[in-house]
Amino acid sequence: MGANHSHATAAPHTPVPRRTVVATLAVIVPVALVTVAALIWLWPGGARPDGSSSPSLRQVEGTVTEIAAKPCPSSPDEQAAAAGSATCGDVRVRITGGPDEGRTVTTELPTGPGAQRFAVGDDVVLVHLPDGALDAPEYLLSDHDRSTPLWLFVAAFALAVVAFGRWRGLTALVGLAVTFVLLLTFVVPAILAGEDPTLVAVTGAAAIMLAVLYLTHGFTVTTSMAVLGTLVSLALTGLLSAFAIEVAHLTGVTDDSSFLLNGNYRINGQGLLLAGIIIGALGVLDDVTVTQAATVRELAVANPGYDFGRLYRAAARVGRAHIASVINTIVLAYAGAALPLLLLFSVGDQPLGDVLRNPVLAQEIIRSVVGTLGLIAAVPVTTALAALAAPRRRSGEKPAGRRRRGATAWDEPDDSPEGYWPAGFGTERDRPVR
Repeated sequence: MGANHSHATAAPHTPVPRRTVVATLAVIVPVALVTVAALIWLWPGGARPDGSSSPSLRQVEGTVTEIAAKPCPSSPDEQAAAAGSATCGDVRVRITGGPDEGRTVTTELPTGPGAQRFAVGDDVVLVHLPDGALDAPEYLLSDHDRSTPLWLFVAAFALAVVAFGRWRGLTALVGLAVTFVLLLTFVVPAILAGEDPTLVAVTGAAAIMLAVLYLTHGFTVTTSMAVLGTLVSLALTGLLSAFAIEVAHLTGVTDDSSFLLNGNYRINGQGLLLAGIIIGALGVLDDVTVTQAATVRELAVANPGYDFGRLYRAAARVGRAHIASVINTIVLAYAGAALPLLLLFSVGDQPLGDVLRNPVLAQEIIRSVVGTLGLIAAVPVTTALAALAAPRRRSGEKPAGRRRRGATAWDEPDDSPEGYWPAGFGTERDRPVR
């Protein structure tokens, strides 16, 4: 349908040469085939590495029906343990899910620093322990059940994206769903199954990149240039990360989670750190590469007489401004995530040298620096690729309002379902350039 649209007032446009389309496919298709083959090869089975033995725990939902307050412990040690709790006492909870649904159980209110506060009517999560496990009650009050408010926020987010982005917003949501599916069904299980974290991350990132970029931005030459720019920059980020991790002697084991994975499940800490850097960099890289590829295209349409050099220089100026703002975004994002750690260092009044030598902070510095270098490389790489592929009019050639029959173009989609992807590869479509 979209391929047959015609507009009597179409803006001047130069179709993408067929050789550019063929060259693009000659690179994209093998990359996609290798990615699919790697997904099949690394796809996790049902087996997982054996960890340390622990009692079988499961979570169940419930609702607080009654709270019986009582005096908190009076001994100094017990007072310290109960500090931060609004009250002490017992709580009755009616179980609303699982095999014991409808049963009412009594357990103690949690105490200690950071303990949650509960009220009658709150939806909560209980942890069920087998009889006699850990010498504790059968049910322990764990946390608030946040399922309902989280789903409401997700629904509001989806409505806002679709209302503003329309069809493009809908495809962006589909791409986001694909990202979560690949992370939860491939990346995480494959690493837990004992596969090399770096190889899994590279394969998962490539699959996410190919699926999300084409779903969100359409099957076009412009999108393909963004894909190639992302792929090259991601490979460079991975190489720089491996080099930096080795030079800085980082183990990747810096917190309880990484320690548990390394000690109990024999997960390579360095590989896990490298995998995290690659996947984290992908989220910002696609923003930069798509922007650069689209910028080159719009400049080529507005200035069809530009040669490669002028097109590259004009788009690179836009890219430099974009990178300047993205670098600040990355630094602030990592600073916000590490804010508790920075406060802890400040309270301890440690010298700056000692702070920088801390493996946790050194790891974050390496992550942000390497990610930024990958972003900087993405601008010239993507700009050059997009400028090479950009359609341009030869000197003296008159702009055509409509393409002649049989002209080859892999053009940008409009924001309608009919025009989002070409009806057939290489077909012509006429539309005004917005």
